[in-house]
Amino acid sequence: MKKMPFPREGANLQSLRDDLTGRKKNDLQWRKGRSFSYIYYADNEIIEAAKMAYDTYFCENALNPAAFPSLRNMERDVVQMCLDLFGADEDGAGSMTSGGTESILMAIKASKDYMMAKRPSITRPKVVLPISVHPAFNKGCHYFGVEVKPVPIGDDYRVDPAAIEAAIDDQTIMIVASAPQYPQGVVDPIEAIGQVALKHDVLMHVDACVGGFVLPFLKEQITFDLSTPGVTSMSADIHKYGYAAKGCSVVLYNSRELRKSQFYVYTDWPGGMYGSPSIAGTRPGGAIAMAYTVLRYIGRSGYERLVAKKMAIVQDLHRIISAYPELEIVGEPDICIFSFTSTKIDIYQLGDELYVQGWLLDRQQSPAALHISVSPNHAHHITEFEEALATAMKKVKRLSVAKLATKAQVIGVKGLKKVLSVSAFDKVKKAAIQKSDVDDKRSAALYGMIGELSGEGEVDDLIKDYLDKLMD
Repeated sequence: MKKMPFPREGANLQSLRDDLTGRKKNDLQWRKGRSFSYIYYADNEIIEAAKMAYDTYFCENALNPAAFPSLRNMERDVVQMCLDLFGADEDGAGSMTSGGTESILMAIKASKDYMMAKRPSITRPKVVLPISVHPAFNKGCHYFGVEVKPVPIGDDYRVDPAAIEAAIDDQTIMIVASAPQYPQGVVDPIEAIGQVALKHDVLMHVDACVGGFVLPFLKEQITFDLSTPGVTSMSADIHKYGYAAKGCSVVLYNSRELRKSQFYVYTDWPGGMYGSPSIAGTRPGGAIAMAYTVLRYIGRSGYERLVAKKMAIVQDLHRIISAYPELEIVGEPDICIFSFTSTKIDIYQLGDELYVQGWLLDRQQSPAALHISVSPNHAHHITEFEEALATAMKKVKRLSVAKLATKAQVIGVKGLKKVLSVSAFDKVKKAAIQKSDVDDKRSAALYGMIGELSGEGEVDDLIKDYLDKLMD
């Protein structure tokens, strides 16, 4: 890959504008409703409101609240609006973060510091969580030296409260539930798990990063928030179904004392006393102003309309997908995200054929499935998706050389692993990664290989090699 040198002279603004526009031509066309992942798009009016707010505070820095009291006040207002929405009492508190991962990391850090101070006997802090929770929990526990105790999920893809309880021991600091979990879009039994938390006097976090700005506005209410006995913290992303642009999230607590455990303070620095409420030091003022503006611009009635629209789209998509006997909706999703699978066709190949037509659906495993996150603008593109799915299904069901090649690659992984030494097999994996095209629209073979290696200690290295190539 050709390396880009640091520029000697500054470039013309128009040429840079043309450069940026040109670079986007091969990106996913999310405004055309082709993305069922990464982008949460309601309408242009909300985007314009977000842009206006961000631009107004484009240069401001929330590092020092005393320097920019307007940002401090807006962040306070965002947190207060969310505490109200999510049923906190008078002692509730929280802070804004850059996204769901930072919110989750802060909840882990706070729970660790709080519980270890409360119980000196805790020397090996542990978090009990369902295997369906977002990997940010595993990431955060890895960063903060907290042990993870994973719990399997049931046939309905929800975790059993009894399984959570059985995993708790004297080192447990927190248990976790999702509202909903991302893969199948189902909400864990929050009320019952809350009772387990109360019984064992441990903290409980509800991850509502994807569902936080959907669940309160559903016709059929689902109990999940800080008003639920036992729930001590939760996370919710404003930049997902709250419709602010990246990155805006909140982490909320049922007490100010618990929030204090999130903070970091260092008083011996020659540069002065240092205090930080979250991981980030410098924080963009535009993100705070944007979250404040978007929440007020849409309002409760606006979110109710948007949620109703999304759930109607879900019904249309379920009808379209269920029309094929080869396809099946996974579980019984509670909100506007879901996945579908197949035991008759290669579901990853179906994802490839849709992607070739410009449609992005996330790939999942256990079970192998394609994932859909519905946004309001998808209402204008239902017929297009129906036609694209029909075309993709015809291609996947047709016996083709490409299909046989994929099958051979997947089977080959098993065969090679049996006959090659560990070092030789490792070289084969790395060679496959290096020869693969990271811009290729087809990934069925890669996902098939990962599926064959799953649980055998090989996948981590494979993904690291692939990420290494992506970042070159």
